[in-house]
Amino acid sequence: MPEKHLFTSESVTEGHPDKVADQISDAVVDAILANDPMGRVACETLVTTGLAFVAGEITTEGYVDIPKLVRQVIHEIGYDDPHLGFASEASAVVTSIHEQSGDIAMGVDTGGAGDQGMMFGYACRQTDVLMPLPIHMAHLLARRLAEVRRERILDWVKPDGKSQVTIEYEDGVPRRLDTVLISTQHAASVTLEQIRAGLVEHVIKPVVGGFDIDASDYRVLVNPTGRFVIGGPQGDTGLTGRKIIVDTYGGYGSHGGGAFSGKDPTKVDRSGSYAARHVAKNIVGAGIAGEVEVEIAYAIGQAEPVSVMVDTFRTGKISDEKLTAIVRDLFDLTPKGIIERLDLRRPIYRRTAAYGHFGREEKDFTWERLDYVDELRSRA
Repeated sequence: MPEKHLFTSESVTEGHPDKVADQISDAVVDAILANDPMGRVACETLVTTGLAFVAGEITTEGYVDIPKLVRQVIHEIGYDDPHLGFASEASAVVTSIHEQSGDIAMGVDTGGAGDQGMMFGYACRQTDVLMPLPIHMAHLLARRLAEVRRERILDWVKPDGKSQVTIEYEDGVPRRLDTVLISTQHAASVTLEQIRAGLVEHVIKPVVGGFDIDASDYRVLVNPTGRFVIGGPQGDTGLTGRKIIVDTYGGYGSHGGGAFSGKDPTKVDRSGSYAARHVAKNIVGAGIAGEVEVEIAYAIGQAEPVSVMVDTFRTGKISDEKLTAIVRDLFDLTPKGIIERLDLRRPIYRRTAAYGHFGREEKDFTWERLDYVDELRSRA
């Protein structure tokens, strides 16, 4: 008998309060890097009813009108109606910014890591973008939910929303869609029956139909509490860095605990995680392993990682020890090497701050490129 188990991952829309905070923080990073590619940013945002609070450390030769930028991001997300309790022109913006600590800068200026810590990258064959199926499907559902709002296909959908996907696995292989859960903020005038019918027809079916998996008898849950009128920062306070599993692999593999948004690429929480994904994806893309996790660890102020680990979960065609040696020789994993290889000193980060940092084969997501496949095959 095959071994069966269920695995669940979630995603959230760009209007979710934590994601509003992430997008504001990354918009600040982009604005700084657009004017000053060598700028240093560590920016945290809190959003709640009628208020956005931005704090952190910024060192730059340029200037950014942060309150204006914050209101622009809030408006673009879709919070433009004061009746939502949080709107671009009806919310206060408070800032508390100072420069990066000289003690930290002393190590970063010489090319060292901006902090200690461990970062993980993961890849597998479950989808064509080499991501786990549950998180990839959950992201597509969340993006589609935002699309039907923006295109007014369902004009009662409001910015805040969540998706969740449960997949049944047999012997480690995804076989059957078990449950799809969608929660969406909505206008007060619409009924739960209308919400369910609209989401099934315009969100769930179009996304699920794009996957080669048994979806003949899956459960659909829509707004399980029965009502979701009060949402966004009015319903819950949002904070930067509180959706780190949504940002990565949906609970598959490990996580070092560091958030990405609001950080310039000298912070290895971000750049080291991107590099680990780049390495992992190229290993799987090269056919060397069917599944792989890469860990990189750093000491603050030091350029070279203190450790590198490659774990193929016994799917590798060569030993993990040999593959780790190849990775260490082939990839420059110093902060400077990562930044240059992936071209990270650019204003590319706000787009990463909703719907996941990985599995998106878009132009500026350089860590998703399969550009080391041939060299890895040759060395392996």
